[in-house]
Amino acid sequence: MSTQAPLFITMHAADNVAIVANDGGLPAGTALPGGPVLVDKVPQAHKVALVDIPEGGEVRRYNVVIGYALKPIPAGSWVHERLLQMPAARALEGLPIATARPPEMPPLEGFTFEGYRNPDGSVGTRNILAITQTVQCVAGVTAFAVKRIKEELLPRFPNVDDVVALEHTYGCGVAIDAPDAVVPIRTLRNISLNPNFGGEVMVVSLGCEKLQPERLLPPGSIPLVDERNVADVGASADSPLDVVCLQDDAHVGFMSMVESILRQAEEHLERLNARRRESVPASELVVGVQCGGSDAFSGVTANPAVGFCTDLLVRAGATVMFSEVTEVRDGIDQLTSRAATPEVAEAMIREMAWYDAYLDRGRVDRSANTTPGNKKGGLSNIVEKAMGSIVKSGSAPISGVVPPGEKARQKGLLYAATPASDFICGTLQVAAGMNLHVFTTGRGTPFGLAEVPVIKVATRSDLARRWHDLMDVNAGRIADGQATIEEVGWELFRLMLDVASGRKKTWAEQWRLHNALVLFNPAPIT
Repeated sequence: MSTQAPLFITMHAADNVAIVANDGGLPAGTALPGGPVLVDKVPQAHKVALVDIPEGGEVRRYNVVIGYALKPIPAGSWVHERLLQMPAARALEGLPIATARPPEMPPLEGFTFEGYRNPDGSVGTRNILAITQTVQCVAGVTAFAVKRIKEELLPRFPNVDDVVALEHTYGCGVAIDAPDAVVPIRTLRNISLNPNFGGEVMVVSLGCEKLQPERLLPPGSIPLVDERNVADVGASADSPLDVVCLQDDAHVGFMSMVESILRQAEEHLERLNARRRESVPASELVVGVQCGGSDAFSGVTANPAVGFCTDLLVRAGATVMFSEVTEVRDGIDQLTSRAATPEVAEAMIREMAWYDAYLDRGRVDRSANTTPGNKKGGLSNIVEKAMGSIVKSGSAPISGVVPPGEKARQKGLLYAATPASDFICGTLQVAAGMNLHVFTTGRGTPFGLAEVPVIKVATRSDLARRWHDLMDVNAGRIADGQATIEEVGWELFRLMLDVASGRKKTWAEQWRLHNALVLFNPAPIT
């Protein structure tokens, strides 16, 4: 039982529910200051009815209807998903289009980080050799070779941070010419060109797979690294594709394949090792923001702090991507109204409509998003979850949309249309070109990426205490009254610059917690 004074949080004056903030929740009989006496024991992060709600009555949080009462709910009752009927999804017609006019945010100048400038103009926060694979069949051989590269070669190249095999489950046994097959192919192509890889592209192929190297990385898709790669001085000069094909006749035995990979890797390591960090403006950051293992505190502490930081980054000229289609679908009217132009609004609607149809083909709807952990953390349904998720995007105008697998090609606040699955969303943000990742969690997750540093933000102080060597920022201090949203937002902003510069490592980096890349493949498997 909590010995603290009863704490509860409302998000808007019109809300008729609040969430309990006390560690361990509050027992029945607790009198909320200025509110009702609890009829039920209410767990931490779960909702309590502030007034009597009749059967069929609206349940409001964030001043949004998150559900309708399936039976009368007396004031002081625990309000959970079994008491609510979820509202229908907002139609994609008749939406407000680019109507919001956010206040002008003054530029944020003078902030820099130490990054690696690439030949194509992008900037990396890490200096990594990435080995692309065309097909899952070669994963074992590549993993064996990468282990040897790390043990035998990497110590000779101290300026290279890591060697990463871009393993995935795609490449063969798929309908490679199906219309939606373009999604995983361009995803893998753009992952290979992530700014943290320095423009060095190395491929391991089996030889007989459907996704041939030239299809994955066609001529002209690889930026020129240096004059060695220039076949001629004309505009059509292309960087040659460096491929180790395991089925080549020259390979006699397993070790022949491995030695070939090591020889090619050494050439790339030499060039990467010659690179040095240099001061670059904060505008070179490309930040992906995401939440996973969300709870009802996500939209109260961590996500608002990330949203404040998002505004700081946009003011500094950086790029910020928020994502997760099903987690923002129920706030589509908020997003289209914030679009910088009608064209951006229409692009968001187009992505939502595509995803609605995709879910319909699978005979599920957006309600399939919420997990048992989300509900245990106080989120009754996807409507409530969406309201807290959108807060990560801050208040800036949405200046562009990135379809799944494509690369972000402009600065500002962008909507990257991805599934909400943590690992698929992260994979698609890597493909979009992010060089730094921010991940908020309330239930807790050890999620990390080998390709990009991941900063973890805890929504609750209890989680930050228990997972003290996994969480990088404790946003739970906002609910505890120990810090403001603005203070935690600035803390996160400064931490980003330190992590991007290599001055600090995230806990996920220190423990080398690396989730697999998972390509989004809506096309058939044959």
